[in-house]
Amino acid sequence: MPIENNLASDLQLIVPNLHRRYSGVTATNRMVAPKLAQMYRAAWLGPYAPDGIARMGFADLLKLWRHRWPLIWHARRNDEMIVGVLLRALGWPLKLVFTSAAQRHHTWLTRWLIRQMDAVIATSELSASFLKREATVVMHGVDTTRYAPPADRAAAFAEAKLPGRYAIGCFGRVRAQKGTDVFVEAMCRLLPRYPDFTAVIVGAVVPEQQGFADGLKRQIEKAGLQSRIVIMGELEIEEVQRWYQRLTIYAFTSRNEGFGLTLIEAMAAGVTLVAARAGAAQFVIEDGVTGVLTPPGDVDALVGALEPLMRDPAAAVAIGERARARVLEKFSLDAEANAIAAVYRTLG
Repeated sequence: MPIENNLASDLQLIVPNLHRRYSGVTATNRMVAPKLAQMYRAAWLGPYAPDGIARMGFADLLKLWRHRWPLIWHARRNDEMIVGVLLRALGWPLKLVFTSAAQRHHTWLTRWLIRQMDAVIATSELSASFLKREATVVMHGVDTTRYAPPADRAAAFAEAKLPGRYAIGCFGRVRAQKGTDVFVEAMCRLLPRYPDFTAVIVGAVVPEQQGFADGLKRQIEKAGLQSRIVIMGELEIEEVQRWYQRLTIYAFTSRNEGFGLTLIEAMAAGVTLVAARAGAAQFVIEDGVTGVLTPPGDVDALVGALEPLMRDPAAAVAIGERARARVLEKFSLDAEANAIAAVYRTLG
């Protein structure tokens, strides 16, 4: 959906996505942008534009110099903040907004850029604590119609034609930061005791992590579990959504994260979540009620949390149902979009 001439004159919001590699930041941006486009005359600048929002190119951006009224430029990365600051300095009438998910001390450049913003959003209280300025906490939401429980989870798993009756998954790029090694080690210990389960890893292996991934494959082969720990690689988003519906348990094993969108994706699909205390896990999950929290990087703790659920899948199903209800109440896309729009309204 390219930008139209009349939209250029009425435009209110630019959603820049200037990162060439698809990432979690891009994924969260893609989900909420169409909702914001229902509230504002909005356009997406950059690759991976979702349906439901107009697309604009840099040639369209040039035409907006000396636009009649301020435009909201909502950045989510340093490069997008830099472009916004430069454009405003050159005469583009921009109100600058930045969303931060980082849970670490920022570099001097990031701190300086954040000070130039007209408003700042943090995706959790922990992220906000590192910003050194006033910020509004708006947690991510998920499309609860696309990420939803299947009519029959057993039938959905059977479609995959994998061994056993239940699936346990770990999604995200295959690398140490995501804790893929923690998951594989836990599965090597547990799967021999629970033959009804198969483990599924969904996510890309980037070239610089190929050695790490090859080491995991050798570990799986040594354990004789090649048919029961399946590395699917990168899948289309529709197939990822289908895989959530095939899972009974989801293991979120990241050592560190900004937010960790898979947390609420899995919960929305009614999957029981065992999650490391990384990203927004401690804010999203009610420990022992809508999931189980463990220390990051702790294989023993992960095994201890997973085993009761693998021993009693019916208990896992009940936790998954409560997790779905929590997402519907707290983490819908509508809730996220409305909270972001409230920030926009403060800009005048």
